[in-house]
Amino acid sequence: MKAVIQRVIKASVEINNKTVGAIDQGFMILLGITHDDTVEDLDYLIKKISQMRVFNDMDGKMNLSISEVDGSVLVVSQFTLHAKTKKGNRPSYIDAARPEVAIPLYEQFIESLKTELGSDKVATGEFGAMMQVHLVNDGPVTIIIDSKEKN
Repeated sequence: MKAVIQRVIKASVEINNKTVGAIDQGFMILLGITHDDTVEDLDYLIKKISQMRVFNDMDGKMNLSISEVDGSVLVVSQFTLHAKTKKGNRPSYIDAARPEVAIPLYEQFIESLKTELGSDKVATGEFGAMMQVHLVNDGPVTIIIDSKEKN
């Protein structure tokens, strides 16, 4: 499971010109699920994301977690995070999980974040939809976490 986490001032996602999810300060998370991901991968990401200290304290030092700044999260599924680009110019998405595997993990990821941060702190896009994502990256701070690499 891969997550691209961006610290944002605000972020939103639209489908057919309609906003379906929006947040102010917090994390914009692009989540990619592969066919061999499990609940353990999900739990690893939830723990890392909820405890990550990348928000500024009173001294301007990145020392606070999302909960400590009362931040929110916008989660968008993105199978293209598992693109393979070694051969040719057209990426292969063979490592991305099929919907029957990915959807339950995506939904469980969202529910786990709601449990961790509060249900009013989590917004989402729509799995499999063509979405337009808008964000103002703060910093910029962008972090990639891969549950298989644990780094």
